[in-house]
Amino acid sequence: METTRRCYQIDRCQISYVKFILEACDNVAVMSTLDPQQAVVQVTIAPGCETMVDGIMNSLAREFEVVLVDDASSPNANHSS
Repeated sequence: METTRRCYQIDRCQISYVKFILEACDNVAVMSTLDPQQAVVQVTIAPGCETMVDGIMNSLAREFEVVLVDDASSPNANHSS
């Protein structure tokens, strides 16, 4: 099964909130914190759920800073699980 991984920089105070929002959407995505000081997180997205996660992240970006720092089109962004 292929997953998509995207990295975002978000407001550090919002890391737990974003993780809980993504976990509330069962089997859509999993988030890991890569750098807590810089507030960089990695979102691993289930196949076919990219549009849903984009919508969630865009919606959250209206509440606080959400910056895509690693695009899905980068060579190492798609991984097999």
